[in-house]
Amino acid sequence: MDSAMFWIPAIAKVALVAIVLLQVVPVMIWVERRGSALMQNRLGPNRVGPLGLLQSAVDAIKMIFKEDFVPAHVMPFYFLLAPVAAVIPAFMSFAVIPFASQIELNGQIIQFQIADLNVGLLYILSITSIGVYAIIMAGWASNNKYALLGSLRSSSQMISYELSMGLSLIGIVMVFSSVKLGDIARAQGETLIQLGSLSLPKWGIFVQPVGFLIFLTSTYAETNRLPFDLPEGESEIVAGYHLEYGAMKFALFMLAEYINMTTASAMCATLYFGGWQLLPGMSWILGQLPLDGMASEWARVAFEAASFTIKVGFFLWLFVWVRWTLPRFRYDQLMDLGWKFMLPLSILNIFVTAFMIYRGVI
Repeated sequence: MDSAMFWIPAIAKVALVAIVLLQVVPVMIWVERRGSALMQNRLGPNRVGPLGLLQSAVDAIKMIFKEDFVPAHVMPFYFLLAPVAAVIPAFMSFAVIPFASQIELNGQIIQFQIADLNVGLLYILSITSIGVYAIIMAGWASNNKYALLGSLRSSSQMISYELSMGLSLIGIVMVFSSVKLGDIARAQGETLIQLGSLSLPKWGIFVQPVGFLIFLTSTYAETNRLPFDLPEGESEIVAGYHLEYGAMKFALFMLAEYINMTTASAMCATLYFGGWQLLPGMSWILGQLPLDGMASEWARVAFEAASFTIKVGFFLWLFVWVRWTLPRFRYDQLMDLGWKFMLPLSILNIFVTAFMIYRGVI
């Protein structure tokens, strides 16, 4: 019985997260296409389904039934392994992100995250860093000079910005004294400043504004999104590391990119925007509901999950907004920004945070 009480919630959480992540991809493709059309005064997809909502489903069906062609000049084993190596870490990295606080059910504490690791932050950094191997493998196995150039660009870019990203997170760890994402999200429910009836929550954005900007910029570089999409660089190297890929193999790379975007957005929400902490006004609405007992607890969890989803959705839209607003950097600008500006700034942020903690400001 005890074993069943452990495995059933665990399997349910894995299934829920996997299904949601798979649904995010077609929705975000539609949002990206309609969003770019809005910014460029175009219509975007509007033929298949209302407002073109079924266009992504049609594209997915096309990818599934498209010929699975493998060029003769590639290294077949590594060529086929690369898309799988890209998508698996993308799914794994979301495992430690909490999307609601815990609840007690029949004497058992249920955490609303797949794995409540005490090194959750380090786990995400280590798993996401594996993705670069898939890109290097794809470029090398393709036996194509443009694909190889794209993979080399990606490896140097991701290594450069991972350093700044990791250093930017040290400030968060220092302030909240934990690398456990559940503890960090819970600590952001405290009050930072109280001004009469108004209070400012201790969200990461308020105690680490510089760290947030460094982390946000690094996530764009880590996910190879504009203005940091040098590994694809259509105007320079045709399509980069996935030049030789088509059908479902290309779809897996696209799937990995959008899931990584979702994970990055969830990280921004968890570390800097309170995670599952309720948005302003939600607590009042929750208090007006005529519920008590377990019904009240489940309502609280639903509101927390909704709050977390709204925050993640905002950052996903920000990915689209930035892509269709900023031009692509030159490669030397990319490296200068990472090594000459963001790295010194992230180190300075650590010293400033330590001084403010020592003085008792935060």
